[in-house]
Amino acid sequence: MTEDTQRRLVEGWQGRYYEDFEVGDIYKHPYGRTVTETDNVWVTNITMNVNPMHFNEAYAAETEFGERLVDGTYVFALAVGMSVIDVSANATANLGYDTVRHHAPVFHGDTIFAESEVVDKRESDSRDHVGIVTTKLRAYNQDDELVLSLERTPMVLKREHAQPSAAAPTGWPEGIGTQPEDLAGENSADRDADGGA
Repeated sequence: MTEDTQRRLVEGWQGRYYEDFEVGDIYKHPYGRTVTETDNVWVTNITMNVNPMHFNEAYAAETEFGERLVDGTYVFALAVGMSVIDVSANATANLGYDTVRHHAPVFHGDTIFAESEVVDKRESDSRDHVGIVTTKLRAYNQDDELVLSLERTPMVLKREHAQPSAAAPTGWPEGIGTQPEDLAGENSADRDADGGA
């Protein structure tokens, strides 16, 4: 850092607020995620899914798929999780998940990608600080095969009620980490040392 460089807090991605959504917009969510055997085994065990198709290789080898399938509820959770950064980082509640469809099986080693399309938005009838947004979520594997689709409807904060800032982004309590007053003192001390330049 050079002597004349001034440090500053810069706002990062805060997620979308109700006003940012437009019907017809499509958000391709960042990053793909390769599904591992561990993912599938853990979710199957945690949720007590006793279908041997997910955890018994000998059994699964005798089925039409010839190998274990990834638990569909894991694929659902993964795709929804991938969409949060663009759709519901500022949601106060998820109102529903509708028309869930598994279009193709997912196997260990498949990489999942997800995108969301805004299909509806409206003001909340009961809460002034949020609006209601409905998106169609689609998940694909590495071969561009649609594996999952669903609609989800979160209540999303309006920007004026969220009041995001660089010093207190979404999820950070006030006063944690670098604060504007920390930099103001530092930068003014630098200016004084330089004769006010």
